[in-house]
Amino acid sequence: MDHFLYRDGTLCAEDVALSEIAAQVGTPFYVYSSATLLRHFHLFDTALAGMDHLVCFAMKSLSNQAVLRLLAEAGAGMDVVSGGEYARAVAAGVPPERIVFSGVGKTRAEMRQALTGGIRQFNVESEPEMRALSEVAVELGQVAPITIRVNPDVDARTHAKIATGKSENKFGIPIARARAVYALAADLPGVEVIGIDVHIGSQLTDLAPFEAAYLKVAELTEQLRADGHTIRRLDLGGGLGIPYAQTNEAPPSPQDYGDLIRRTVGHLGCEIEIEPGRLISGNAGLMVSRVIYVKEGADRQFLILDGAMNDLIRPAMYEAHHDIVPVVEPAPGAERATYDIVGPVCESGDTFAKGRTMAQVGPGDLVAFRSAGAYGAVMASEYNSRPLIPEVLVQRDQFAVIRARPTFDEMIARDMIPAWL
Repeated sequence: MDHFLYRDGTLCAEDVALSEIAAQVGTPFYVYSSATLLRHFHLFDTALAGMDHLVCFAMKSLSNQAVLRLLAEAGAGMDVVSGGEYARAVAAGVPPERIVFSGVGKTRAEMRQALTGGIRQFNVESEPEMRALSEVAVELGQVAPITIRVNPDVDARTHAKIATGKSENKFGIPIARARAVYALAADLPGVEVIGIDVHIGSQLTDLAPFEAAYLKVAELTEQLRADGHTIRRLDLGGGLGIPYAQTNEAPPSPQDYGDLIRRTVGHLGCEIEIEPGRLISGNAGLMVSRVIYVKEGADRQFLILDGAMNDLIRPAMYEAHHDIVPVVEPAPGAERATYDIVGPVCESGDTFAKGRTMAQVGPGDLVAFRSAGAYGAVMASEYNSRPLIPEVLVQRDQFAVIRARPTFDEMIARDMIPAWL
């Protein structure tokens, strides 16, 4: 469920018409619904009720500080994967004790940054990283709390580019080597083992891979405890998918996911962490774009928008589907047309959809890309010297620009010309 509905013939974000936002900030832009973000966070929080737990928002999906503060004030923690994300989370007011540092290539500078500023835990991905973290912690006179990410070799049945739990993926240590790596951790002076971490991929629409992975984690927990390690926290990752297309097939609910966690690892007495990103932010955001031209090709019509692959790269990168709908509600029985929906960037890959049938639209009309709140603005670029597009947050009948569109002068001013030119 989201809070983007047609009212009086126009698509609205909560109680604000998208056409009103477009008139004030221009197109294209991203818009997020506070009510939807909070609803999705609370679904996960409620699903784990009765268990000691923390829901950490995977802020790689959407990292605007206004969104982070909204979720943090509701009680969310944050899962960060870089020093920049750590700094954003802290700047947004997230307590350091609710920040988990993940990521396969943490640098010593990032380790110092988090240890100095405060951190809930590091999710360590390899022996070299663990040794480096221990050395940095000892230099600072600290002991770093860690979980170790294990790779359970489970097929997540998702897109190859967002699968992370198979043996060929770069993430974590093979679960068969886990006991040896935990033994190494116990001998390092600068780290303290507190638990296990696992994450098998993103956009999963079936609970079976989670179950396979979590059962392996449960078995490993018992083995490690028998070896003398204190395992009091399980970080189970995120990855629960959302429906990007209007189909009858719905991914599992957060409640189903919570029930699975209880069934597989609930008996272990561990604190549970989960790191949902897409399911909290994905359907909480739209990208709104304007039609520039309708172009007649040899055998098809092209709908040319002012939004492009640099603004929303998911279709070009992942062959991802987004429902694209007119902002003005089509009348019953309105004429429909079939388009290749494209942007203005000089790449054939700048294509959002091929052969998409929708209500007919024309030049100047607004269209909205649904389910664009996750991995939209965060993956945008200034390719073709196109400015990053604004982000807007709505709360009931109010809206605010939470990231402004830079001017050309601001973009160009970041370049520096050497003295010899």
